[in-house]
Amino acid sequence: MRKHLPAPHNLLSLLSQHIARRQAIQQIHAQLLLTGAFHSINPTLCNPLLRHYSLGSFPQEAILLFKHLQLHPLSICFFDSFAYSFLIKAAANLQDTAAGNQLHALTFRAGFQFHVYVQTALLNMYADCGSLVYAKQVFDEMPQRNLVTWNAMITAFAKWGDLRLARSMFEQMPTANVVSWTALIAGYTRANNPREALALLRRMVMDNGIVKPNEVTVLAVLPAICNLGRLESCQSVHAYIEKSGFTAYDIQVANSLIDTYAKCGCINSAFKVFEAISHEKRTLVSWTSIISGFAMHGMGKQAADSFKQMKEKCLKPNQVTFLSILNACSHGGLVKEGIEFFRKMVDECQILPDIKHYGCLIDMLGRAGWLEEAEKISLQIPGQISNVVIWRTLLGACQLYGDVQMAERVVGKIMEMEMRYGGDYVLFSNIVAGSGKFEDVEKVRRVKDERNASKVLGISMV
Repeated sequence: MRKHLPAPHNLLSLLSQHIARRQAIQQIHAQLLLTGAFHSINPTLCNPLLRHYSLGSFPQEAILLFKHLQLHPLSICFFDSFAYSFLIKAAANLQDTAAGNQLHALTFRAGFQFHVYVQTALLNMYADCGSLVYAKQVFDEMPQRNLVTWNAMITAFAKWGDLRLARSMFEQMPTANVVSWTALIAGYTRANNPREALALLRRMVMDNGIVKPNEVTVLAVLPAICNLGRLESCQSVHAYIEKSGFTAYDIQVANSLIDTYAKCGCINSAFKVFEAISHEKRTLVSWTSIISGFAMHGMGKQAADSFKQMKEKCLKPNQVTFLSILNACSHGGLVKEGIEFFRKMVDECQILPDIKHYGCLIDMLGRAGWLEEAEKISLQIPGQISNVVIWRTLLGACQLYGDVQMAERVVGKIMEMEMRYGGDYVLFSNIVAGSGKFEDVEKVRRVKDERNASKVLGISMV
């Protein structure tokens, strides 16, 4: 006997109330299956389920639900444009081009080949899967395109590095909005073309009085300023930010500004931005950014003080925070403090150090002349993460302090990992020469030539 099913409007109300709760959605789904009424429900009830599954952690469930309803002999469920849009989004999130192709064919059969929202969803799906040829084909075949369609195509080209086509489409589009400008600026930043990113921002601000940069635009251009190290550009963007009031409510902008000022060489301005953030709004990223800034400028004591203040605010440091403070201790000569921070990371915070943490520790000990301790720790690094850079760092410390015997052991470790890099032989021969053993220098250089080890040529940006 069929169990009583709640009225459709009641089910719709339940779905709307619990659209983000996986357990509640699954219970409603189970109820529909249990009563056997799933196969005659309308899109109003079906779409919330497809939407939830397509945007959730398991988008394949949207595809499976669709297949179940399609293949069941008693099903009379009708799928509208929204349903197909959610299903296409599920394929995009799964990076499943095959499923996307099948849905593309089904949209034609269902008569949505000219539907702007469905076709834009298809374009996005192909772009997310890296199939730019298919994405462009969908775009070209659309009789009608809206602003979202144009932005999706520009964003796709910019994301995958084809900035020539992205720029061409940007210049062709009837009307650009802040999303269009930001997508292109972000594309230039990612492609390591910071000058073009800044030029486009300048054009956006100066030549275009209608569309103004927003927080996302600023976040896209600040890394470009970091790459150039232009303090005046950072100050100009900061002035615009202050005028627009972004930092008043967007902590991401403030954090990025701290990092940019520090990388442009102005730690005082970075600290002023940090100080301007209210205590309640400061996040772990805020503290990590200023600690990292102090580290870049060799201000170990200030970095250590900031770390302690952060801990007093009951914020738990993560791997990046510890990497920043270890780097600060290394450049600031705070060896004992650095060792203590490393111990806290492992013992108190239960954070497993990676090769970068070990690298900072070896560099710190090497700079301070604690060579035996540095060698001991280098030997204790797990084999699965140890690399040649660690030993090269220690070799550099051996040169600094003229320790030939340790240098011989370190070079032996380096040779076990890599024998063809000429720089290692040159550095070791310089260490040997510093001790006056010129016959051994000739031997080292002869071995270098026999192994055909070459030194990478240096380049200058000047």
